Amino acid sequence: APAPTAAPKPEARSYLVSQNASADVDAALARARHSGKRVLLVMGANWCSDSRALAGWLATDRFSELIAREYELVFVNIGMPRSGDGHNLDIARRFGIPDLPGLPNVLVLTGDEVLVNPSTATRWRDAESRTGDAIYEELATLADLPA
Repeated sequence: APAPTAAPKPEARSYLVSQNASADVDAALARARHSGKRVLLVMGANWCSDSRALAGWLATDRFSELIAREYELVFVNIGMPRSGDGHNLDIARRFGIPDLPGLPNVLVLTGDEVLVNPSTATRWRDAESRTGDAIYEELATLADLPA
């Protein structure tokens, strides 16, 4: 019998090269302080299939509803850090993450800049192989996790 094929994963390109990514993050933090939501800061790049897969999931209706309810979403392009062409790495350092070993990275922040998920923020490089349900569950949990 032929091997079952995996369900297709949504894929999107969301990592625009911003003129001022730090200002984008500051704006999301300001919105979060006003709304009482958390910031979902996704640091990745369009060349990375895991980054595109995560962005694709986040663009689906199911995730859009969760994000609208719980988060202020901001994407930051980090280029190719391991080849010396990294961008915006100071943003990760600002929130206590000194190094980004892979892509993408998902930082969940409170409006007062507390990183909610320091142990898992850099553990998303398998995003392409995760199920939508697994990603959804993790983001739903992080929305309510005590800071």
